[in-house]
Order: sequence, then structure tokens, then C-alpha cells
Amino acid sequence: MSISLTRTLSAAALSLGLVSGSAHAADDAIKVGTMAGPETDVMQVAKQVAKDKYGLDVEIIEFTDYVTPNAALADGSLDANAYQHEPYMRSMVNDRGYDFAVAGKTFVYPIGAYSARYDSIDALPDGATIAVPNDPTNEGRSLILLDKQGLITLDDDGNLEATPIDITENPHDYSFKEIEAAQMPRILQDVDMAFINSTFTQPAGLTLDDALIKEGPDSPYVNLIVVRGGDQDRKEIQELVKAYQSDAVADKAQELFKGGAVPGWK
Repeated sequence: MSISLTRTLSAAALSLGLVSGSAHAADDAIKVGTMAGPETDVMQVAKQVAKDKYGLDVEIIEFTDYVTPNAALADGSLDANAYQHEPYMRSMVNDRGYDFAVAGKTFVYPIGAYSARYDSIDALPDGATIAVPNDPTNEGRSLILLDKQGLITLDDDGNLEATPIDITENPHDYSFKEIEAAQMPRILQDVDMAFINSTFTQPAGLTLDDALIKEGPDSPYVNLIVVRGGDQDRKEIQELVKAYQSDAVADKAQELFKGGAVPGWK
């Protein structure tokens, strides 16, 4: 990979002291990491279902970056996290040697390209500046979508870790900025187009219908509940998965994401 995965621990993680120790504090209680924003709101519903149906106490720890939740899971500060799809998890496992396992599926959050300046992809001018997420797989995911639209050509249109250096043809002379995914809504006014995950569109007042181009519901990037290897069969983890894969959670996601979250377990 040409992009380093090195990040500074988020302020949220530091303030909570999530740098060491075990999350196995008690039976019938677990700690789960989520992305701050609507994904946490969805997990709050799962938390209530878990309490009502299984007597399971779920403590939700919010994060604002994609790297720290895996570090916290690996060092035992969390029992599970729910924010990443499998290609991203695999890239982290390969890069850092984590021993992770998939406990269950959550939602597909289709990625889309948004613009504050143009109403259609056809209006995007030559020489436009396009912001793409700088994390592994989501950057490739964005470039693959551009390739499928015929706007660029990649040397391998199936390379999930493609970066701008893998573009072999750029007939519109686009310029690419690699930006942290969570910052995309904030820089939308400063670029011609930005690829934004559904996780971050709702707080910015965007919906998938606003996207100039977008993934369809058949996207392979379903998000996961991830645990340390061997924990996927723990009673508490299985109860969390069942609580999450409930109609109440699916209804909340529909309310928040307006079709931008597709249940991956159905």
C-alpha cells in the first residue's frame, strides 16, 4: 500500500483511557466501538434490544477515526467494534498482524460522490479537483467507481487498494486530494467533488439521492461486527449480533440514512 495506516490516537480514545487493559470486566456486559454520529444512534437501539431481550449491558465507545477502534479492540479495551467492511479489516490485519474474526454483518453504507458546485457528473469540468478517502479500500472503492463510470482508467479495476498512482488514463485531467474520510463533508466546499461514506453524509445534511454517482445496493462492502479471534462464539457477542440484526435496528437505520443503509444480514 502506498498510504500509511499510521494515525494518532483520537482524543476520544485518549480521554477514555482506551490504550490498555481488558474489556472482559464482567459477564453480561460488553464494550463496543462505533463511529460517532448516526452509526452510534443505530447501536443505541441495538443496546436497548440487548438489554430488554438478553439482559446484556452494552457500553458504547465512540470514535472519530477508522484506525483507533481496531487498536482498542486488539489491546483488549473493547470486546467488539462495528464500523468497518471486510476489505478494510483484512488490510488492517495484514498491515498490523491483528487476530480478528467476524461475528456478524451490519449494513452496507454505499459510498457516493457529492458536489456543492455541480448538479450532475456531466457538469464536472476538466481539471476538476476530486477528494477521495485516504484509508485503504475506501480510496480504491472510490477510484473503481470512477473507472466504472468511464471517467478514468485503472491498471486493475478490481484492485481494492488502488490509489491515484494506479490511474493509467485520466482524460479529464482530474486532480485528486487524499483526505481522511471523516473530514470529507467539511472540505466539500473547497473541492469540485468528494467521495463521502454514508456514515458521514447524514450529519452533513446529505442523502444518497444527492450523490452525482454512487454504489448500488449490491455493493460488496457490508460492514461487520468484529471481535478478537476466538470471541465470535462468546454468548455476549452472539447476543449483541442478534440484537443488532433486529427489525428495530433496521427501522432506525432507515429513518436516519433514508435508504443509505442496506441491511447486510437479510
